[in-house]
This record gives sequence, structure tokens and C-alpha cells, in this order.
Amino acid sequence: MNTSKRILWVSMAVLLLASLGFSGDEKHQAQLRTVRGVVIDKSESPIASAVVFLHNLRTNTVRTYNSDEAGNYRFSGLDPNADYEVHAEKDGAKSQKRTVSSFDTRKDMVLNLKIEKRNN
Repeated sequence: MNTSKRILWVSMAVLLLASLGFSGDEKHQAQLRTVRGVVIDKSESPIASAVVFLHNLRTNTVRTYNSDEAGNYRFSGLDPNADYEVHAEKDGAKSQKRTVSSFDTRKDMVLNLKIEKRNN
């Protein structure tokens, strides 16, 4: 088989696989992680509009999310090979930092974050 026919056959095979949904990203997507939870106060009531910080310790980037009315937050598409720190802040008060380790193999991690009221 000459080179041009080989290229044609390979191109057709790639197009066929792509049309069937085999983009090669499925394995990568299946490995990505999610961190989610609820921001709560000392009495374990949800806190709306808290800012949740996700710090990627490998790249030193920070993502934020504002908790919804029920205190929920969610970060998805996270690199399973990176370590992260997560904490929440509201009105000057902060939760403790929680660590997400690359050695923890869970794909969906639930980390509730408790913010203690500041003493003024």
C-alpha cells in the first residue's frame, strides 16, 4: 500500500472513531476530580455567599466559588496529580484549610467547611 492510500485509510479511521465519540479525552475526563461541599457556621447552618478558595499547590493557581443559598460549593475538572488546599471566607471570618491529596484516589470528594464567627 502506498503512502497516500495509508494516509487516506488512517484519516478515515480517525474520522470514524471521532464520529463514534472516541476522542481520546474520555480516559482523561474520567480521571478528573471534583471537590464539593457545604459552607456552614458553628451551629452547622449553611452560609450563603461565602467565598470558597481552591489553591492548586502544584501550579500555585487559585480558583474561587461563591456558595449558593444552601451553602453549596463545587469545583470540577481538577487534576488528580495535584494537591489542593480549600478554605472559605465570609465577612472576615475563615474556615480551616482542608487538604486534597493527590494520593487520595477518590474522584468525588465532599469537604464541608465550617466558618467560626469572628470575635469583635
